[in-house]
Amino acid sequence: MWQRFTWYDIRVIGHYLGMLVLFSSVALLAPLITAIIFQEWIPASHYLFSIGLSLIVGSALRFMRIEPGRLNRQQALVVTGLAWVVLAFMATIPLYLSGHYDTFLDAMFDGVSGITTTGASIISDLDHLSYADSMWRFVMILLGGLGLVVVALSFGLFGKRSGASLFVSEGRSEHVVPNVVQTAQFIAKLSLGFILVATTVLAIMCAFAGMEAPRAALNGLWLAISSFCTGGFTPMSASIMYYHSLPIEVVLMVLMIIGSVSFVLHSELWKGHLNVYFRDVEIRTMFIWIAVMTLVFAASVSASSDFSNLTTMLRRGVFMIVSAFSTTGFQNITTNQLTTSLTSGAFLVIAALMAVGGGAGSTSGGIKFNRIGLIIKSLVATVKETLAPDSARVVVSYNHLGRRILSPEIVKEAMTVFVLYVVTYAVGSLVGIAHGYEATQAIFESVAMASNGGISSGLCAQGMPVSLELFYMLEMWAGRLEFVTLIALIVEVVVSLDPRRMVRRS
Repeated sequence: MWQRFTWYDIRVIGHYLGMLVLFSSVALLAPLITAIIFQEWIPASHYLFSIGLSLIVGSALRFMRIEPGRLNRQQALVVTGLAWVVLAFMATIPLYLSGHYDTFLDAMFDGVSGITTTGASIISDLDHLSYADSMWRFVMILLGGLGLVVVALSFGLFGKRSGASLFVSEGRSEHVVPNVVQTAQFIAKLSLGFILVATTVLAIMCAFAGMEAPRAALNGLWLAISSFCTGGFTPMSASIMYYHSLPIEVVLMVLMIIGSVSFVLHSELWKGHLNVYFRDVEIRTMFIWIAVMTLVFAASVSASSDFSNLTTMLRRGVFMIVSAFSTTGFQNITTNQLTTSLTSGAFLVIAALMAVGGGAGSTSGGIKFNRIGLIIKSLVATVKETLAPDSARVVVSYNHLGRRILSPEIVKEAMTVFVLYVVTYAVGSLVGIAHGYEATQAIFESVAMASNGGISSGLCAQGMPVSLELFYMLEMWAGRLEFVTLIALIVEVVVSLDPRRMVRRS
């Protein structure tokens, strides 16, 4: 039963929110150090100011409750929901001060896009952005891709009990190990391992492509973060086309696929449990879904004169398919080619891939493969029950870290999130159409925002209507939190404002 928040609840929520804001000041050290190394003194002053502001705001919130407190589930949901809003706002400040945004709202759009790993951007003159500001864009993706709470837990910011509540409220229900702190540390270590190896490989490739050593190293790091965390930001406005390198695209595709697989399944591979990994409903659904959609995409795009060549189709098509289903948002074709050269069928295939997304508990967004697999299993169960004799008892099982029985509760949870995503896609499409945009593009853009897919058909651009910009930001936020936390936050606020539901608690 939902209860009105008391002053005690507000203080507890403020306390933990303040801890996350204080933690964000540590993340701001990365661009500050980058600015000092490259002697970018004006950006350095921006990050000093942002760090000071984070310390002031975080400390003020932190001392709303001095004595130790334990979060309950409702409080944890509100802390997580607000954290993504507050930290996105704090992240926006240095972006706006960079001078590469027309308005603060435009900078806020990129801040939300970065934190939620959507990857859509409306920045001006990206090619001449300072190293420090570029570093901050990718630090945001790293924080958002791994999860704000996961990163904080890996540093031991919260206790086990409160950390467990926050861990679940961020959409992560499975642990690699029973201890939630150790689970967060495993996720952080595994991610950093992949990113460091990929950074080395990509930096060498960039150096061979003619970049000077410092720039090659930074480009390697930024591409590694953005691809593994399925974030979609790139250092240059031409996205991946800037590099003109098939080897770089191959490395990025491998990273995007790795990033779209659940960390829990990665742990099974780490333990050598290959049978558990390949029998998992999520992995099998992924293989079937990608195979079917690739065939449909190839059949559709073959009608396009620009992509009828087999070599071009393989290089451009496969990369866009991987970028779409992993919800990364990289492009190796221009936005104009996306909307005019691709057939309408291929265009909608990319939208469908983004809508479903990657694996649950991964860095990707969308509905997730495990939910699609469970819904299909429930349909099979319904057919079996219809055909079975009245006396028969139909039991449907699935494999996920071992054999499990498909229960009505599991199906209901999967269907709830599925319906919420579909409704959001539809509402966002109607909002785009209401602003005068063509229906197909409006559908594509809405799916890209709510799934955190980031591939844009051109609607997300400088000068877009403020109301549409705000709605897309809401879609990115809701999609990243998978709606449950967002709905809980809204319900808590509404109930707390209703005097009829006032409840006094000690």
